[in-house]
Amino acid sequence: MIIKVRLIPTAGRNEVISRIGSVLRVKIKNKKVDDDPANAIMKTFLADFFNVKEESIIIVKGAKGKEKTVEVRDKSEEELRKIMDSIP
Repeated sequence: MIIKVRLIPTAGRNEVISRIGSVLRVKIKNKKVDDDPANAIMKTFLADFFNVKEESIIIVKGAKGKEKTVEVRDKSEEELRKIMDSIP
């Protein structure tokens, strides 16, 4: 499943704060959102959030920006939709 992620830096903890359509708004504990540490933090967090391996989170587009396109693998579309639908 392909999802859009909007990263928000300098959070107290890593968390999904909302979903607007298919765009997840994710706060991360990093000062920047456009570097490798931020991408690594996001991948680790999303892997845990979607209950998949970290290697299953692929940044398709936007590795150097706040808005990223991410592919989540190793879980069915239906399972991922249920997780996405549980986000307020």
